[in-house]
Amino acid sequence: MLAEGNAIKLLFATGPSINTRLLVAVIASVALLATDHRSPKLDVVRATLSVFTDSLKYLVDLPSVFINHASDAASSYSTLKKENETLREEQLINKTRLLKFDSLEKENIRLRALLENSFKLGEQVLIAELVSINMAPYEHIVVVNKGTRFGVHPQQPVLDANGVVGQVFRALPFTAEIMLITDPSHAIPVQVNRNGLLTIAVGSGQLNRLNLPYLPANADIKPGDLLITSGLGGTFPAGYPVAVVDDFNPADSKSFINVSATPKAMLDRNRELLIVWGNKAPVQLLKNQTTDSKEPEGEAHE
Repeated sequence: MLAEGNAIKLLFATGPSINTRLLVAVIASVALLATDHRSPKLDVVRATLSVFTDSLKYLVDLPSVFINHASDAASSYSTLKKENETLREEQLINKTRLLKFDSLEKENIRLRALLENSFKLGEQVLIAELVSINMAPYEHIVVVNKGTRFGVHPQQPVLDANGVVGQVFRALPFTAEIMLITDPSHAIPVQVNRNGLLTIAVGSGQLNRLNLPYLPANADIKPGDLLITSGLGGTFPAGYPVAVVDDFNPADSKSFINVSATPKAMLDRNRELLIVWGNKAPVQLLKNQTTDSKEPEGEAHE
């Protein structure tokens, strides 16, 4: 009963009203403001309270600041990563372009050399590009991208910027097979440029060697002599560089001496070759040749 009475008293107990409390708070605030304005006694209290309030403010702002910093860091990392990938791609593209430019520069140098050589030759020439190489043993045959539709025919001489490469072995409409002078089944009439000595250079099966098997022991030939085409046989016009005689030991008792020579042409490095016509008449294409061959028949019928 006593507990219930106390509860009822607390339920109906009345204290100061809200208005009274507000008035007391306003009066206390005005008093504190007036005291603070006229006297610096509350500076120590303000400084002490500011330590707690500032710390509380920093703690409240800390999550947002951390989130902003983390977001900026993530954004910067993503941007830098994309820029790095873009720069890597650009670097790769630029390197590829530089490689292509270097290849084009080398090709330009080779074509210049071929064109300069073609002007020196005086015959009609055609530049052909290497397509493939025959890898059969002891056969030195390459394929170029010019054929009968350009007027190419078998037994045409083929040169590079340094000397004789070989001759056309087989001509097809779009390609032609060229037998190199180092092929074992190839032979080319040559003469020593120093004294006009005539002989034949035979392919050895090695890209850097020609054999001269038909020279007598007393032949006037020396290491370093330049061998040029003699013009005999009708395939190679006279005066084209072929090879340079290698060092050799003269034979004392044999009838013939073993002499070898190094080809002047860069047989293992060529990408473009010169196909040469011995006559200076213009070479007609296949279509024009067909048209020209039909015209006389029409005139005959008329």
